Amino acid sequence: MTFTDADNAALYDRLNPWKGADADFYDPLVDEVRDVLDVGCGTGQMLISARERGHTGRFVGVDPDEPSLDRARGRTDVEWVLAKAEDMSWEAEFDLAVMSSNAFQCFVTDDDLRKSLRAIRSALRPGGRFAFDTRYPAAREWEQWPLSDFEVDDLTIGYDVESVQDGVVTFTESTSRDGRVLRCDRASLRFLEVEELNGFLAEAGFVVEGQFGDWKRGPVTALSRSIVTVAATPS
Repeated sequence: MTFTDADNAALYDRLNPWKGADADFYDPLVDEVRDVLDVGCGTGQMLISARERGHTGRFVGVDPDEPSLDRARGRTDVEWVLAKAEDMSWEAEFDLAVMSSNAFQCFVTDDDLRKSLRAIRSALRPGGRFAFDTRYPAAREWEQWPLSDFEVDDLTIGYDVESVQDGVVTFTESTSRDGRVLRCDRASLRFLEVEELNGFLAEAGFVVEGQFGDWKRGPVTALSRSIVTVAATPS
């Protein structure tokens, strides 16, 4: 029996429901504005949750993964767009852009990052905000991934780190049943230091409004595991 892309998207939703500290951080930002762009929206849980709370603004979710968007399209009152961030072409149409669940780390090269930030900046109105999170490099979280295999029903999900070079961690995620690998996905994530991250934001025309080391808006410290950023466009 194969484990399809659709199965993988459904499993992701099951393992990562939209609730908890990160949802508590992002939901008020969404609720206080009208038009929201979710970049790297995956299966769309953040926007779907906001609709279920009664939000009536314009919602657009963008993601390059078609199986994830196919699952999201079960909700028809959101615009779902298959694209990379750098390919977006909106001009001053949104009050808020969000990248949750460390999706920002998928911008692996400087070129990816610059093009994507320019596109996000262009999509926002004057005074608009861009909120996102990324793992803090000093925590070296990737060192724990090979030790964090877990089981759900009859599936085992495991991780293997292939390389760590210039802040980019390349790894595989395998899904197995009874010792037989059903699928193996390879990915790379970039871990940016605060100063470097803020340099890219400034270059794209953003001003850091707030930067936190946890979801309760505490400072970034040596013990932080995340960098949670809210950046703004000039009014």
